[in-house]
Amino acid sequence: MEKKQLKNKILEEIAKTEKQIIGYQKNAGPVAPDNAIGRISRMDSIVNKSLVEASLNQAKNRLDKLRYALSKVESPEFGICIKCGEAIPIGRILIVPETLLCVNCAQ
Repeated sequence: MEKKQLKNKILEEIAKTEKQIIGYQKNAGPVAPDNAIGRISRMDSIVNKSLVEASLNQAKNRLDKLRYALSKVESPEFGICIKCGEAIPIGRILIVPETLLCVNCAQ
């Protein structure tokens, strides 16, 4: 697979992740102490907010990794495992374009 195709794949993943981040940010606002919802519903809202915040943090982390991968896609070390130095299979790069490890080293 050509570097250009990999670059396009990474750009697609960046766009998708940026959209996810926007969605998570909309749902990660503070939970107001509203008297109308009751104690249990408020606790549910707080738990849901925590889950959204965790998802938001994961998406931001992935976005950083994708941007790093995009900056390295033209370099000779792109697609080479940083642990063992072997080539990362193209299938893995297509599924997880931000990966720096081959399957064996990632386990």
